[in-house]
Amino acid sequence: MIPMPENLPQPQLSPNTEIVLQKRYLRKDPEGNIQESPRELFWRVASAIAEQEANYERSSRAARELAQDFYHLMTSWKFLPNSPTLMNAGTDLGQLSACFVLPVGDSIEEIFDAVKHAAMIHKSGGGTGFSFSRLRPSKSRVGSTGGVASGPVSFLRIFNTATEQIKQGGTRRGANMGILRVDHPDILDFIRAKEKEGEFNNFNLSVGLTETFMQAVGDDAYYDLLDPNSGEERNRLRARDVFDLLVQKAWQSGDPGIVFLDRINRDNPTPDQGDIESTNPCGEQPLLPYEACNLGSINLALFFVPGHNDENDPAKHGIDWRELRRVVHLSVRFLDNVIDASRFPLERINQTVRGNRKIGLGVMGFADLLYELGVAYNSEQGVQLAERVMGFIQEEGHKASAALARERGPFPAYPQSVYAKGKKGPYRNATVTTIAPTGTLSIIAGCSSGVEPLFALCFTRNILDGERLVEVNRYFEQALDEAGIAGDEIMESVLTRGSIQDMDFLPAGLRRVFVTAMDIEPIWHLRMQAAFQRHTDNAVSKTVNLPNTATEQDIYDIYWTAYKEGCKGVTVYRDGCKSVQVLATGEGQKKMDGDAPTPRYATSVRKRPDMVQGFTQKVQTGLGAMYLTVNEVDGEPFEVFATIGKSGRSITAKAEAIGRLVSLALRSGVHVRDVVAQIKGIGGEHPVFRGKGLLLSIPDAIAWVLEKRYLKNERVRDVNDLEGQRCPECGEALAFQEGCLICPSCGFSRCG
Repeated sequence: MIPMPENLPQPQLSPNTEIVLQKRYLRKDPEGNIQESPRELFWRVASAIAEQEANYERSSRAARELAQDFYHLMTSWKFLPNSPTLMNAGTDLGQLSACFVLPVGDSIEEIFDAVKHAAMIHKSGGGTGFSFSRLRPSKSRVGSTGGVASGPVSFLRIFNTATEQIKQGGTRRGANMGILRVDHPDILDFIRAKEKEGEFNNFNLSVGLTETFMQAVGDDAYYDLLDPNSGEERNRLRARDVFDLLVQKAWQSGDPGIVFLDRINRDNPTPDQGDIESTNPCGEQPLLPYEACNLGSINLALFFVPGHNDENDPAKHGIDWRELRRVVHLSVRFLDNVIDASRFPLERINQTVRGNRKIGLGVMGFADLLYELGVAYNSEQGVQLAERVMGFIQEEGHKASAALARERGPFPAYPQSVYAKGKKGPYRNATVTTIAPTGTLSIIAGCSSGVEPLFALCFTRNILDGERLVEVNRYFEQALDEAGIAGDEIMESVLTRGSIQDMDFLPAGLRRVFVTAMDIEPIWHLRMQAAFQRHTDNAVSKTVNLPNTATEQDIYDIYWTAYKEGCKGVTVYRDGCKSVQVLATGEGQKKMDGDAPTPRYATSVRKRPDMVQGFTQKVQTGLGAMYLTVNEVDGEPFEVFATIGKSGRSITAKAEAIGRLVSLALRSGVHVRDVVAQIKGIGGEHPVFRGKGLLLSIPDAIAWVLEKRYLKNERVRDVNDLEGQRCPECGEALAFQEGCLICPSCGFSRCG
């Protein structure tokens, strides 16, 4: 490692940034004790990435000087690489990529090779994307055995089960994308795969749509289902019936999404290496088999120049274009170096990634930039600003990649065909830009996520020791102050409603600019996504959030408009559409609750017999040894008592309270399975290993004892699975944004 300069400034950390860094990124010893400071973390990363300059004799930068530039780039919060780079750069693991795509061939050997390789990737902290389109359809003859094939959906279940068992770093499961072509004979089964909640909970699913299919939808025609091996027609379906089924399932649960495969492959920079069949879990990074995504994001909010707005053209004088150019060029160099610093879990991945050297420079803080400029997200000015900003980043990013190619040479697999297409170049990187999810990164940087509008102007954030703090968007708070509006009642009202659009006492200009995701009509979501897509090599991670009242026709129109607008895929989420909601607004919550009268409280709590028998088990938790006593009636758990000695009165009280509430549930007739499902997986500050897994907290330890004793032959799914309501780490409500479930409080993401 390059020695740290003595005068290297400390990064300025907000309380939220400090908490997230401590929880997720700072290196820890085996006992969980923090072993580095934030300054050491960012120097570790900057140094490890800058050291790669030694690989190139013609490098124009000295590694020590570049390391300081990288350090300032990150600690100014103007640019951050993806989480694996922050976590693992300069460590023994050295796995710096977030997501991978693996092929799934049509043989048992190839299928289980993919399962094994996925397990290796998940173990290293990455997510995986798969296309199951090569697998023969169900009920096909298997030539080698004379048997009958079970089809893609059956094997998808094997991948899902394997993911369930391989937890990343021992704490969380990996994320997957599963894609099936719309012309595969088993497409209807695939579209219906998530009809039952909890099925394929470790997968995002998307249907790969083709131009032939979309034309058939437009013409109300039939299209062919093709055998993936022979290419022969196996069946014909009415395209609109299939499209309607896609819409119906998306309306019901948000799954599956759609990707436009032909459009993705028209932009495939290396067609000589084959077709792109799949994407990473959030859909923004189409990749060839054995490729990995190498991502980073620029915080647009920090390029606003105050006092220089032009009402007719807010972007003209309100953005520091010179500084943005400098940051783009430095970020491209950083991401190219990340490829050299990475250690990949498979040699085939190592060869493919270094051959194509794909990077994905994206943005975050776009909604904040709009607030600063006084531009509404759902406006022509907003769309034009997206075009201008991303067009500038795209142009400068490619200039930076071309400059690196002159210095280091183009990417080794650079195809000669690009010269014939008249493209500029050659380039160092096969792709340069991607709009990726930035859930945790945006919390560190203190900005809005990706290119999404804010989900809420204020929300409750979980702080240490269970303390909760109402956090207000800084630009909204500033606008209120400038308008002479303040007061806790205003914030409480905003927190309750989630929007200010019906608060008529606020100035109209304020309500016009400070819109949130649920205030925006679907067409503006799509127009914004399309604006960014037109200036992005790869794809755009974005969700079209809809009110609960949205109809199937609304989703039909969204899918069709996404196709016409040039998007490479689209994800929708209707508020309150799941029986277990992710993050519902008031309207969605009312819909879930229904119009039924409030149920009476249960009065059938069983009385305690004078004598009961049970057992006491000692369980080592991160807060000390817990002694859990479980008393039984007729062989079933009836009451529990949890005590922790020498751990402080507060912890003792919490353990006793949890025990009493579990006892009340059991004595009220709640099955032990349901009790376990509610408290299993609840995260705490000091998890400890127990056997082959982790005990995350006191309630998780109680669930472990009850499950082990009474549910030996069952696997209980905790309520924090993919369709779960709360963040498994901090307990706050999850939001569906950028194609994934994200916790706006602590930065947890189901997609890595």
